[in-house]
Amino acid sequence: MKQLITIGVVCLARTTFDYKAAKEIYLKIQSDLEKIESVEWEIVSELLIEIHDAQKAAKFLQSKDIDGLVCISGTFALGHLILEINKIIKKPILLWGLEELPYDGGKIRLNSVCGINLNSSNLYKAGVKNFYAIIGNQIDTDWLDAIRILKAFSTKHIGIIGYRAKGFFNLDIDELDLYRELGVLIDHFELSEIFNFKVSDASIKERINQIKSIFDVSGISNGQLEKVASLTAKFNDFMNSNNLDGIAIRCWPEFAAEYGISPCAAMSILQSEYKILTCEGDILGALSMLAHKVIGGGTPFLADFSQVDLKEDYGLLWHCGVAACNLWDGLCKRSLDTYFAGGKGVTADFVMKSGEISMLRIDYAPGEYRLFLQKAKGIPMSKELKGTYVKVKFNQNIKNVLDKIIYNGIAHHISVVYGDFIKPLEIFAKIKGWKIVN
Repeated sequence: MKQLITIGVVCLARTTFDYKAAKEIYLKIQSDLEKIESVEWEIVSELLIEIHDAQKAAKFLQSKDIDGLVCISGTFALGHLILEINKIIKKPILLWGLEELPYDGGKIRLNSVCGINLNSSNLYKAGVKNFYAIIGNQIDTDWLDAIRILKAFSTKHIGIIGYRAKGFFNLDIDELDLYRELGVLIDHFELSEIFNFKVSDASIKERINQIKSIFDVSGISNGQLEKVASLTAKFNDFMNSNNLDGIAIRCWPEFAAEYGISPCAAMSILQSEYKILTCEGDILGALSMLAHKVIGGGTPFLADFSQVDLKEDYGLLWHCGVAACNLWDGLCKRSLDTYFAGGKGVTADFVMKSGEISMLRIDYAPGEYRLFLQKAKGIPMSKELKGTYVKVKFNQNIKNVLDKIIYNGIAHHISVVYGDFIKPLEIFAKIKGWKIVN
């Protein structure tokens, strides 16, 4: 389900234009908006014409704690109106211009596009750049999805268990800077809190039966199977008891050395249940997956860009057995294996399904946040590797994609989701003033 958001709506007008026609269009828009999922609308039903109208509307919307503001230019209107509203409602703005109506006696009836021009110029020159503009008679649902991302970051509870993996300096973050930028506060937990977390025998037994129903477990011992089941139950209950919407886990070297297995297989299972878990302590990877999830991306997974074939022009998105098990291609045998960490790996092994793919990395470099965005197509391949993986063809040459990753210093983890989920993230970056690497 998409993130629930609250959106304010106003319509600006001026009586020197055809404000009565604008009101009719606005009434139709109000009816259409109510049909959109996971949005609570706070609509100022009357046209805003005078300055005091805007001031009154702003106070009303402030009391409703909206996440974003839709400002429709029903007609060209006073430049004061949007500025008076923004003075109180400091939220991202959708400037919405209507299509011009047929001329009436040689007059432009709405002049709505010019109204958008005036408002955008006033906002920009006032230092307000979190606006996005559209022209048409329907709202841009991609903008709504961008607001869902902003809302999720400021309200979801993210934790890190342990620290980032040894040597993975590029996954590090400045926690207070992240809070300033997105409103995200990271809670820290020790690995021992997971190792020592108590779960019932009944829940372990239930997880054992679940694992056997999903995977071929002939490659692991009964003791390893029980550890995977126990760890799955521990992660699940730990997240629930601490109200965590996502966790980044220092998955090596301590897990294999101290707990007895790596957490990959347990993470694969829980991600298929729509929980956000990332390996190697990757907090920005968790936020990337969360962004995909809250705009309807289903089951995101974190992957390494592990292989390129420059001659055949394809890449391999791979990770050591952690992707959600429900993303299996339905053809190969899903299995658990112990191919790394001295036989203590216990990873999920399967080929992932084919289809349209969107990729995202929310990334930080000194002084800037940026988004790495790419589209690709997952294509069939046989099960030749351990771990979880999908072979992909990009919309551009694989060398171009690799160069953009390398020469922009993008971290080596990418959130991947099936479907087209690029535009909302482009709008999100526009609102935040972040660079897009694509």
